[in-house]
Amino acid sequence: MFTGSSREISIGNLCLGGNQPVRVQSMTNTSTMDTQATVNQVIRLVNAGCEMVRITASNIREAENLKNIKAALIQKGINVPLIADIHFQPGAAEVAAQIVHKVRINPGNYTGSYHHNKSYTEDEYKRELEATAKKLLPLIKICKTHHTAIRIGINHGSLSDRILFRYGNTAEGMVQSAMEFIEICRRAGFHDLVLSLKSSHVPTMIKANRLIVARMFYAGYDYPLHLGVTEAGNGEEARIKAAAGIGSLLAAGIGDTVRVSLTEAPENEIPVARRLIEFYGRGKKTGPQVKVDFYSMRKNKSIGFPLVITSPKAKNADADSTLLNIEKEDDTLNNKDKIIRLSYSGIPYEELLLRASADFTRYTLHEKPAGIWIENNNHTSAEDLAALSLKILQALGLRYTKTEFIACPSCGRTQFDIEKVLEEVKSKLDDLKGLKIAVMGCIVNGPGEMTGADFGLVGSGAGKVNLYKRKQIIQKNVDIATAGDELLKLIRTIDLTNQ
Repeated sequence: MFTGSSREISIGNLCLGGNQPVRVQSMTNTSTMDTQATVNQVIRLVNAGCEMVRITASNIREAENLKNIKAALIQKGINVPLIADIHFQPGAAEVAAQIVHKVRINPGNYTGSYHHNKSYTEDEYKRELEATAKKLLPLIKICKTHHTAIRIGINHGSLSDRILFRYGNTAEGMVQSAMEFIEICRRAGFHDLVLSLKSSHVPTMIKANRLIVARMFYAGYDYPLHLGVTEAGNGEEARIKAAAGIGSLLAAGIGDTVRVSLTEAPENEIPVARRLIEFYGRGKKTGPQVKVDFYSMRKNKSIGFPLVITSPKAKNADADSTLLNIEKEDDTLNNKDKIIRLSYSGIPYEELLLRASADFTRYTLHEKPAGIWIENNNHTSAEDLAALSLKILQALGLRYTKTEFIACPSCGRTQFDIEKVLEEVKSKLDDLKGLKIAVMGCIVNGPGEMTGADFGLVGSGAGKVNLYKRKQIIQKNVDIATAGDELLKLIRTIDLTNQ
């Protein structure tokens, strides 16, 4: 477990990091220009237990309207710290930093490095990094003057070409991007920083955050970390991804603030975040009795691996959900036959879902197990335990039994009902085992997240989306009402065996 401690910084009237509690935050999905709707949603979030609220400011006009939103909230007695979410426009960040308590910038967007697989000499790499520093310095100066914090927000799908050239689209690239921006801020004498390294792929998110902790430790840095699994989607699958990524890191003592990204009403994120902090915040040990069992396995080709166990003696059960014909190995302990067994005392299913996801992940960070076995003292049916186990394995990329969905939680940039569209797409495409489908609200993270998806749709305007095959646009400006059918048609017309 990580035993270090981050520095404590102030974000408005809230202290973050150090020995402070792990803080909960979320993001509005209203139009930033709709002051009243945004204020109302902020109030609902605060009433639900949210401690910081992020609002998109995609241009200078939206950044300027943050002043009206802030004033209206103060008038109602709401002093929650506000965070401006910035993409593409440094000018919007500089305006917002004079109004809100923190600005979130994405280095991959901020550098303006879009050269389509450009290669870099060492001198070119250094010159572009220097140009990035010059572009960032005005924001740093404003933030120092107004005591505004900066979140350096790294997204796996939106690294700059400069980083991609040297490190690829990897956790290592995410960490290097963060470290470069840290160094720029440090040279300017600015230390009110928060870091976030997010991915829709849970193992990448975990690896990146553990790496940044190690890099900061060896460099003598101690900046607070914001944890989140981005584009997790909705329903149980999204909560499992969040618990696996956020929960396992919190249990290791990593993380100072969290956001559970759900393609649902933002208020739904808060209870999940609070439960994860309750179970694991600041390295709490509230896990179940964990046993590492070893079995020799008669491997049936019809059964996927890792295996899912609901009973060690089950017979004639569904081969996709129950391990058949296993025998206890008393003499030889073989690591390839290691099965993680989680034994709970009989807890509600909603709690079991979060805890089993985080606890299994904690015990599989360094080694792929042969199986998962969850017990809940007969409070959960074998069928539900098997289904939960398979969803956990899929969230960790260990075994795929259905379509994998990547979907953003929506924000003020989205111009269609993404919650409704996601449900429609899932109803039509949920049985395409092995495929990854992305449903993204806008072009900020959409094209980048398509790197890890096979197909998807990305918002392109009011009620319109572009259909993608990986990073290639196949159809432009498709009406959102027919997007699900058009996406299914696209998938069916492509011979996936040749991809």
